[in-house]
Amino acid sequence: MDVIESLRLATRGLAANKMRSLLTMLGIIIGVGAVIALLSIGQGAQNAITEQIQDIGSNLIFVFPGSLTQAGASFGAGTLASLSLKDAEAIANPANCPDCAAVAPQRSGVAQIIYRSANTSATVVGTTPEYAFVRKLPLAEGSFFNGQESARASRVAILGGAIAEDLFDLEGALGQTIRIDRVPFRVIGVLEEQGIGGGGANLDMQVFVPLTTARARLFGSLVAKGGGDAVSLINVSAVSEQRVDAAVEQITELLRARHRIQYQDDDCTATSQQDILGVFNQVTSILTIFLTAIAAISLLVGGIGIMNIMLVSVTERTREIGIRKAVGAKRRDIMVQFLIEAMVLSILGGLIGIGFGAAAAALVSATGVLDTGVSGQSVALAVGFSVSVGLFFGLYPATRAASLNPIDALRYE
Repeated sequence: MDVIESLRLATRGLAANKMRSLLTMLGIIIGVGAVIALLSIGQGAQNAITEQIQDIGSNLIFVFPGSLTQAGASFGAGTLASLSLKDAEAIANPANCPDCAAVAPQRSGVAQIIYRSANTSATVVGTTPEYAFVRKLPLAEGSFFNGQESARASRVAILGGAIAEDLFDLEGALGQTIRIDRVPFRVIGVLEEQGIGGGGANLDMQVFVPLTTARARLFGSLVAKGGGDAVSLINVSAVSEQRVDAAVEQITELLRARHRIQYQDDDCTATSQQDILGVFNQVTSILTIFLTAIAAISLLVGGIGIMNIMLVSVTERTREIGIRKAVGAKRRDIMVQFLIEAMVLSILGGLIGIGFGAAAAALVSATGVLDTGVSGQSVALAVGFSVSVGLFFGLYPATRAASLNPIDALRYE
């Protein structure tokens, strides 16, 4: 009996028991569909993170303060006042860091933002005019504060998109006066909504004011460990994406020299956007693999279901097997027939599962949360897995059917 004839018989046998065949394939359908959907969503999440970070700037570098440690307990990165304005000025000097194009120190804090009867809590960022260039902030209207406003410690503010919507709704925000911790500020700009930015902060829920104003009116003065006014973060733009690593090395060596660090641990850390992107991609990849592995359990369950149904089929068709052997069918012919039936079930279930997985991925894309897409690699993986499941779990029933004694099989009732 050739393979074509075995395939025809297998298809006819499965079609004769449509409901049983469908229930047998259900585990494969669910498993493959879940694998396809999760791989698509995971890839979509990675693409979204990559695109968002590249929009901010692939040549962006963050310099974070170190961790405060007391009684052997660490309070986490950024808790040590180890960075100062003088450090930022030193980094901005081309003689010290020739691969750094622009530098913008910042100091942040949470404050209550009030406009008439509306109020909300937001992160207030005191920074310099270079911040708009370094972070590539897109303005929906108005402008960022300039050097003159910064030098005079003017009470001007730029609102994140969500803050502007919460406070002003459809009313124009430009020129209006808001209060930040009871201090009046004039709104001179509103940012476009852009979501999570570099460093994991939600830029839509931030208010930007001159650093000089923030120190004088909002936060007060804070002395850094080595002297000078402390800052909570220094944003640096490298001259190009290719020179990011060189700029990070220059910043690290400069701060070690300024802070007189030789053999002990660094009291601050310079991290590039590329490093952050790598961490995010690694996390999403691990989560995708973990969730896909859980979904693959359905494939295992589906394979066991195929094996059970095939064993039942062997029992039901014992006399048929005996007759075929009696008229000359070889052990190999019987084995191939049952293997083909198992693989037809798994492959058909896999194809249906791919359709459901693609539909689920398309549904996620339609919501606008993520832009997903089914890759050829994930389809090939799902089909390969389906074939493997059918081959592996169909092997035992096929072997059992092929090993039946034709005389005993003919006597079976």
